[in-house]
Amino acid sequence: MHENDVIKTLNTFLKGQYMGVHAYEQYIKKLDDPMIKKEFQKIQQDHKQHAQQVAARIQDLNGTPVDDEGLIGSVQGFIGKFMMPDETDKIIDSAARAESYYAVELSEEIVKGDLDPETKELIEQVIDEDRAHVESLHRLLH
Repeated sequence: MHENDVIKTLNTFLKGQYMGVHAYEQYIKKLDDPMIKKEFQKIQQDHKQHAQQVAARIQDLNGTPVDDEGLIGSVQGFIGKFMMPDETDKIIDSAARAESYYAVELSEEIVKGDLDPETKELIEQVIDEDRAHVESLHRLLH
């Protein structure tokens, strides 16, 4: 994969991390249970850290990282605010499904291809942590 293609791919991936940060902000606002809220805040902080790591990698490749989720992500976030459940179990379930689909499945699709070893290692680490988020969210449900 050409360096410009890697930068483009990483920027698409980065938009997803920003979507995650903003989605968790909405979830956190609706949660009352301090233990569950704390877990959601931890996941949100992980997404912020991932965004910083990916942005730094883009800069290392002489690219310019995006600084938000983009228009499509903004529209999805806006719509999501109105469709967000109010009950704690449903919020957790919604977050687990979103994390599984967007942070893991779609992210794996976005970064398919020939990435340089350093970029590939970073992305695999991020996706592995996102898989762990899904597991921790499922544990909150049971």
